[in-house]
Amino acid sequence: MVQTQMSFVFLTGDYVYKVKKPVNLGYLDYTTLEKRRYFCQREVELNQRLCPETYLGVVPLTRRRKKIVLGGRSEAVDYAVKMRQLPRDRMLDVLLGKEQVIPEMISQVAQKVVEFHRKAETSAVIRTFGNIFTIRTNTDENFRQTEKYTGVTISQSKYERIKYYTGQFLKSEDFLLEQRVAGDRIRDCHGDLHAAHVCFSDGICIYDCIEFSDRFRYGDVASEVAFLAMDLDHHGRADLSRAFVNTYVDSSGDKELIGVLNFYKCYRAYVRGKVESFKLDDPYISDTEKQDVREAAASYFDLAGFYTRAKPVLFITVGLMGTGKTALARALAKRTGTVVISSDVTRKQLASVPLTEHRFEQLNAGIYSQDFTRRTYDTMFAAAGRILAEGGSVILDASFIKSEERLKARELARETGADFFVLECKLGEEQVKQRLTQRLEEGTVSDGRWEIYGPQKKSFEPVVEVSAQNYVIIDTSKPVQDIVRQVMEKIGEG
Repeated sequence: MVQTQMSFVFLTGDYVYKVKKPVNLGYLDYTTLEKRRYFCQREVELNQRLCPETYLGVVPLTRRRKKIVLGGRSEAVDYAVKMRQLPRDRMLDVLLGKEQVIPEMISQVAQKVVEFHRKAETSAVIRTFGNIFTIRTNTDENFRQTEKYTGVTISQSKYERIKYYTGQFLKSEDFLLEQRVAGDRIRDCHGDLHAAHVCFSDGICIYDCIEFSDRFRYGDVASEVAFLAMDLDHHGRADLSRAFVNTYVDSSGDKELIGVLNFYKCYRAYVRGKVESFKLDDPYISDTEKQDVREAAASYFDLAGFYTRAKPVLFITVGLMGTGKTALARALAKRTGTVVISSDVTRKQLASVPLTEHRFEQLNAGIYSQDFTRRTYDTMFAAAGRILAEGGSVILDASFIKSEERLKARELARETGADFFVLECKLGEEQVKQRLTQRLEEGTVSDGRWEIYGPQKKSFEPVVEVSAQNYVIIDTSKPVQDIVRQVMEKIGEG
């Protein structure tokens, strides 16, 4: 049995039985038997739109002697939603954690969502949920409910900045939002489309939509697209987020979606930060768990804040092998929704070498020769340039030990109108040696090893090309969440 805030979920291996708790949480009310029966039926009906083979029906729970049984002819004491049990290891959030998701998989999800939105119900009532008044009601509610958490999970300055951005967008883009309504883009959607609700098993099953409130399900299809796009960003996979959005736009023909995407991504990230913050008020959550909750909430609020930036950002990492550049890049990407472009990955893709196959060559030889390194950096710059030109932000995860390469990155930022930041990672040599040894045992993409650390160190050219306001020196012996916080504060996202 697994408990959520609103349900008891019984996992049997083949089937799942989900029983709603008799609770009133304000936004949902399951306090009577009739209400629980009704919402069980609604859950099945609504989820069969996207996952018909999984949602099998509603089963009464009856009393036989002194036991509660499934089915039976006696009077029902409760009801359960019966589902086929989906494999946990095929859930999108699990696959993301194992780095087993490729763009083609996400494009398939996008195409399924496009088809779902085409068929989703709309009406005069549903369309009202796309008007300015309703959107402002929802956003005002967010800010009112999170004001108590300023200084706890969100800084006062970030709270005020997101609130200002939201208000300004609703004023300046009212015509665009009205066009969304007129274009029939307001639909009866899923309402809770994030990675944990997507399963790759015998096709694609998108499950667990919101049944308890039409208000949370009705809305602009762009808001639904933004939800999963934001969640992919939060997993550190902005590349997959872009693939999802691009496929959706191309397949649906909804070009205007891009104009409201960042607004809705900000809104969705803020809601997730709010929901995490609510857990701090739960007396049954331990102090240790609450620390994790604070960190999770803060990460969503950071992401929401980054979506409000007027300009894209180009970050480059600088540092010798083993100093934690990749760990920093991945952690920062989850807070900022930036695409990480790795020199290790790019180099091996250019050489048609499997990512986990090591090439232990000398510095300046083989795929680490000056010519091949030049080709690697040029490929990274080209990819970054395309993303920056479209308004996306990028982290170039590479050593950047030469001044020439750093100057080219700075020029790329200037050409694309992006802000530019250099993140130099430093670590004591004994710790570097330990990390490099451990990394080789784990089978990572990097070919860095202690034997070539010395030669690389001799080739390193100190950073003198950028001003102090664009330059962050990071001691990567500290916990990764601390160094990410240092970066966020430096770039004005504290």
